[in-house]
Amino acid sequence: MSLQDKLTDLQKKGLKDIQASRDLKQLNDIRVHLLGKKGPITEVLRGMRDLAKEERPVVGSFANKVRDALTEAIEGQKAALEQEKLTQQLAHEKIDVTLPGQQPKLGTHHVIMQIIEQLEDTFLGMGFKVVYGYEVEEEKYNFEMLNMPKDHPARDMQDTFYITKDILMRTHMSPDEARELEKHDFSKGPLKMVSPGRVYRRDTDDATHSHQFFQMEGQYIGEHVTMADLKGTLEFAIRQIFGEDRQIRFRPSYFPFTEPSVEVDISCFKCNGKGCAVCKHTGWIEVLGAGMTHPNVLKAAGVDPEVYGGFAFGLGIDRFAMLKYGIDDIRNFYLNDVRFLDQFTKRG
Repeated sequence: MSLQDKLTDLQKKGLKDIQASRDLKQLNDIRVHLLGKKGPITEVLRGMRDLAKEERPVVGSFANKVRDALTEAIEGQKAALEQEKLTQQLAHEKIDVTLPGQQPKLGTHHVIMQIIEQLEDTFLGMGFKVVYGYEVEEEKYNFEMLNMPKDHPARDMQDTFYITKDILMRTHMSPDEARELEKHDFSKGPLKMVSPGRVYRRDTDDATHSHQFFQMEGQYIGEHVTMADLKGTLEFAIRQIFGEDRQIRFRPSYFPFTEPSVEVDISCFKCNGKGCAVCKHTGWIEVLGAGMTHPNVLKAAGVDPEVYGGFAFGLGIDRFAMLKYGIDDIRNFYLNDVRFLDQFTKRG
């Protein structure tokens, strides 16, 4: 059998094997077997050394045609097998777009942040601006500019985390009020601001106390500001949070930075003022403190109390959340228990 006959047989058998291959691995094995350095075509070509000189170019050209034909067949079969694999994969992984979609689970703001946002929206609507101050504060702004000089007994009301002799973790949000009051230009109008944030006290954590918690404080300083303005502002804000049916009362109290000072109560949401364990059978629940800004506070900021006056107030955001949603342990806000947090969806 001549070398050309052997090459023709190899081509026929090779094409048949290529067409019969069912996966890419099998096809690659056939390619290596037919066209590799130790394959049958190479073996046949080694016999060319025994041919006459004039026959070698003819056989060599024929061998190249056989190799090209097998290579083309392999590439064609490879493309067909890859397409078949892709078709099967698409059929297996296809998505039925007619099926109803699944709503992804979305997170929501922490319940404390929800209360802060509601309060901010309420006061922004009344023309107040929102100010964010410093958690690490100077003693000057935390105490002295608020009518609490050194050795003032009111300082005992707030157990303070001191960092240095004059630097501390703020115990309330009032320093922001002092800073804003000090730099405000009253020629451009009155000062109306609220400031929410985290404050710190040396306290033992339990169901109703924490060494860190959230407050919001605010002030309105201008000309001809009266207690009626204070009452109207706070009544509107309280009802925005607790509902229009809440009864509100103001009681005399004492704070070093306001005079006169008041504490504000709302009718108990549990018994609607009839008296129960929640309100200690009084029918009322305290929600915030307020009062007319003390003249000494105005003087400390360089504001003439004979011309300007106003009011200030402070509320516990954690307490607002506890009262609004009936939460009996303040520690729930900080434990990051998803089962607890999932109870509060975003509220407007």
